[in-house]
Amino acid sequence: MTSEASAPPRWRRILGSGWFHLFAAIIVTSLVLSFVAKPYWVPSGSMEQTLEVGDRVIANRLAYLGSGPSSGDIVVFEAGPSWEIGVPDAPDPIRGALRWVGEVTGFGPSGPHTLVKRVIGAPGQTVSCCTESGALMLDGAPLDEPYVYNDLRFEAGVLDCTTEPRSTRCFDEVTVPDASYLMLGDNRAGSSDSAVLCRVAGVSDDCWRWAERDDVVGKVFVTYWPFSRWATF
Repeated sequence: MTSEASAPPRWRRILGSGWFHLFAAIIVTSLVLSFVAKPYWVPSGSMEQTLEVGDRVIANRLAYLGSGPSSGDIVVFEAGPSWEIGVPDAPDPIRGALRWVGEVTGFGPSGPHTLVKRVIGAPGQTVSCCTESGALMLDGAPLDEPYVYNDLRFEAGVLDCTTEPRSTRCFDEVTVPDASYLMLGDNRAGSSDSAVLCRVAGVSDDCWRWAERDDVVGKVFVTYWPFSRWATF
């Protein structure tokens, strides 16, 4: 019979218990999701063909410590009221549990207002469209965008920024406000993005929908599922 003197210390029994290991795993997972990396399930085709519907990606939450997103970055962010996402679903324990699993693993729905787009303009930069050949312009220089898929129709002299009607690819020059970012989808004709309400002539300046700096979750740096679509950015 084991004597009380030879029994393991209480702290060792606690540290060796399965419940403690489970609790520690939950704490570590929460810290990683909050401060290091966050998995995300791509729900729409707005970033095709860079990201396909159902792709699982990881956003680096440390990418912008002491800095901010740059033009060309693919970013996960929480959409603000101007994005008109709608009223959140009423509380539902089952949906809440499934969403928590999705946010932890990436295999399921992420937050109801979480979007992924490409940064085009950072604070203070000017963005406009288009050049005579239909290119997007950043600070007066045309952007090389090999990632664009399914662009909006543009044909010089037939349907461009000077014709009536003008091409829906066009929008007037805008300067990105402080702590904000102009976001577009790579699938330009299939993306509800920062410029979607501004692609007609005569709209007001408040047509723009900005991604706010405080709402940026992180920079997408890898597609990890399905394995056939593994890619880094």
